[in-house]
Amino acid sequence: MKDFKIWRSILRGTICITTLDDGTINDKQVENYTDNDFKRVEEQEKALATLTMALSPEFAQGFRAYTLVKALWEALIVVYEGNEDMKQSCQDMMCQKFNMFDYVLGETLENQLQKFITLTIEMSYAGVMVTRSEINKKLLNSLPKSWDMNGLVIKKTKDLNRLS
Repeated sequence: MKDFKIWRSILRGTICITTLDDGTINDKQVENYTDNDFKRVEEQEKALATLTMALSPEFAQGFRAYTLVKALWEALIVVYEGNEDMKQSCQDMMCQKFNMFDYVLGETLENQLQKFITLTIEMSYAGVMVTRSEINKKLLNSLPKSWDMNGLVIKKTKDLNRLS
């Protein structure tokens, strides 16, 4: 089930139910809440409960101090995605793995292709942009020596930007 109200609550952050009295904004007393006010508060509570229940017990311990859904969400982003420096470091590591990718003696072609596909998917998730031509050249250059002639023919006769 998809509940977009919960997601909106996570992104929007904590709501304050207020009232306008004599030109000033004041917090509304709970006894004065309307049904709509209660629904908005329930959305916030449901969003917080959804995030906390999604965490495994050993990870949830580290996030118990967070009682506001937006603060919890931002903390989870920092921990699991990292800050900009960590993201850049991850991208650099992915580029290095891509540049160092090569055939391992005794490895089957199927295993090599699976490792290469996994690497390119990880690079995409990390935000590393590599052209299709670069990917194809890297794969062709990393094939076993017995594939050298085939790789050379493909490089000379095909447009590597169009091959998938």
